[in-house]
Amino acid sequence: MELYFSPLACSMATRISLYEAGVDARFLQVDGRAKKVADGSDFLAVNPMGMVPALRIDDGTILTENPAILLYVTDRHPKLAPKDGVDRYKLVQWLSFVGTELHKVVFNPLIDPSSNDGAKEYARSKVKARLDYLNAYLKGREFLLDRFTVADAYLTTVLNWANFTGVDLKPWAAVTEYVQRMQARPAVKKALSEEFGLYKEQQARREAQKAATA
Repeated sequence: MELYFSPLACSMATRISLYEAGVDARFLQVDGRAKKVADGSDFLAVNPMGMVPALRIDDGTILTENPAILLYVTDRHPKLAPKDGVDRYKLVQWLSFVGTELHKVVFNPLIDPSSNDGAKEYARSKVKARLDYLNAYLKGREFLLDRFTVADAYLTTVLNWANFTGVDLKPWAAVTEYVQRMQARPAVKKALSEEFGLYKEQQARREAQKAATA
């Protein structure tokens, strides 16, 4: 199994999930701007959309899109998700909420360097309603469901982007406490530490390249 990832991107949710499940995988770093894998190969040959995550499974099939990859992982490591029943649909519900309402509506426009001021203003106008909803739900809960699932891995990954976008989570106490709990988990702590280190290296390379071409 090979996971194509970029440091601190949404692909980190799969890294966290694999660590939680104790699964070995090969991690292949992608430069999201150059669309190149660390070995110099063309990432567009893996995913024509040029986006991480992409997962190459044992038969060579390439899976893309975060929810699909996370569900693939859960089907092979059931402790990361309910197998069936209403709770399975609740898992899909939370994967959808994180992916659409937080990842794409709020954080993507704030992170994307090509976003204009109007896009960023629109994204910030959506923060309160979504975090109010999440905060109310998390009050008195340790996880999104009855245990840690891939939905928690995804939510933890996305909420980490608050550190890079100026979104202050402090007004939402239950959300803040949730983030602290999740980041204390060994698998999450390991993934964050590794990917933050790789992120700093990536930023340093980009600064060096910029200086060389100035």
